[in-house]
Amino acid sequence: MQVAKTEQKRKFISVDPAKCIGCGICEYACTVEKGEAIWNPMRSRIRVIRMTPVFNFALSCRGCQDARCVKACPEKAITQSEENGLLIIDDLKCKGCDWCVQACEHGGITINPETGKAIACDLCKGDPQCKAACPEEALDMVESDEAADKRFNEALTKLPQQCEQMTAIAKSKDWKPLLATAEKRSEKVSQTLEKLNKKTMDARLKQKA
Repeated sequence: MQVAKTEQKRKFISVDPAKCIGCGICEYACTVEKGEAIWNPMRSRIRVIRMTPVFNFALSCRGCQDARCVKACPEKAITQSEENGLLIIDDLKCKGCDWCVQACEHGGITINPETGKAIACDLCKGDPQCKAACPEEALDMVESDEAADKRFNEALTKLPQQCEQMTAIAKSKDWKPLLATAEKRSEKVSQTLEKLNKKTMDARLKQKA
């Protein structure tokens, strides 16, 4: 009797564009967690896309079933975890050809400009630091494409109204409400950056010790 294959339990980072302000803290938190020598968004496993002042979002690996990036890799350098479907990249095999990047329909894999190797989100062993660091709580873990797409599509429906509001504010030149909101966001971003900078300094001190 043939035993049915157990479906993988997927979990991946999803963004709510209605909350995302494009601050890039998630990228910073990712590079700090992965021990990058400098903060460079090109080295982050999560990437912020800034389309307009009122519509920003972030992309990371979704651990797709039958992932296109895995099939596209000519060096067989990419496999998937049997536990959660997340990508496992063999740096010894990866030649940075970019085929995986081209194959991914979600923008979830990229090439590290320093190493020339493919990189993708691994959820920080179940405790994604980008999610923890986001000052607007725009990131969450979901288990399906449908759940991720729902948040994205809901944000899209709000976009026309938000654009109208921005146009009205620009015409009236009443900047006080925007400045007040910006100040609150700046405080959140500043507090988060201080924590991340301290984490970076502590890690460097440990390396020198």
